[in-house]
Amino acid sequence: MKKALITGVTGQDGSYLAELLLEKEYEVHGVMRRASTFNTARIEHLYQDPHVEGVRFFLHYGDLADANTIRKLIYNIRPDEIYNLGAQSHVRVSFDIPEYTANITGLGTLRILEAMKDYEHETGAKVKLYQASSSELFGDAPPPQNESTPFSPRSPYGIAKLFSYHTAKNYREAYGIFAVNGILFNHESPRRGETFVTRKITRGIADIVAGKADKIYLGNLDAKRDWGYAPEYVEAMWRMLQQSEPEDFVIGTGEAHTVREFCEAGFRHAGLGDWQTYVGIDHRYFRPTEVDFLLADPRKAKEKLGWEAKIKFEDLAKIMVDADLKK
Repeated sequence: MKKALITGVTGQDGSYLAELLLEKEYEVHGVMRRASTFNTARIEHLYQDPHVEGVRFFLHYGDLADANTIRKLIYNIRPDEIYNLGAQSHVRVSFDIPEYTANITGLGTLRILEAMKDYEHETGAKVKLYQASSSELFGDAPPPQNESTPFSPRSPYGIAKLFSYHTAKNYREAYGIFAVNGILFNHESPRRGETFVTRKITRGIADIVAGKADKIYLGNLDAKRDWGYAPEYVEAMWRMLQQSEPEDFVIGTGEAHTVREFCEAGFRHAGLGDWQTYVGIDHRYFRPTEVDFLLADPRKAKEKLGWEAKIKFEDLAKIMVDADLKK
């Protein structure tokens, strides 16, 4: 039975990936930060008492800022695959807490790779690493963006992810570690955090329908993004680690739409009429340096991984609106 270690297991991607790996008969170990409030809502349906026979899902406390704990987890669990999904992942917030973002999103990857390097050297075991990269690496590079597009990040988050990207690539080349970068474009779902724009829109729609709110406030409505469905994207992560040689891949739908279009699609599906009646602009939500247009060229993933997105923009908006209306 293969063992997988997932950082950021309580997040959107971590929860979907844990489901996928359990379906594939893995033993799954998730790393979560200690908090005074419960932050396990996305994985509660997976959790079982570890004393029960046959349990294959385990949670461990840890933090990407703590190299010693990361090292202990790798040495004790002895994973076949590590999926580093943990990060300070909110781009706008990274401008407010840049040092913390650099420490967790950037140096956290270095801590994992250092522990992997020593573990492989001391035990002779081989571990595969999936490093969660981001389309934010491209910044203001002209679209469409693929694996050969020069990086030009426009936020502390993007810069931290660029450090992680090159660190994974360097350890692959210097030490022979099987490390891949998945350069994933925006991927959403009903489990998306409520401060991310797509979920902010769909949750706002549900509140308006329920009579709990009259309006929602957003930032830049003209930003264009390539939005896909998160459960499909974790399948791409897994496929990257099943290859015989480590390579980096761009993952996206190949379509781009504005935040304005997401509003239109969501409000239309909810039957609310003119969306502009319900949306206000708050300049606090604008980034100091904007990324205007991200559009994936995912041809390599289709050719080498056999992966392509099936859920596209309109269906994604409907799935998210319906889930929040149900809530």
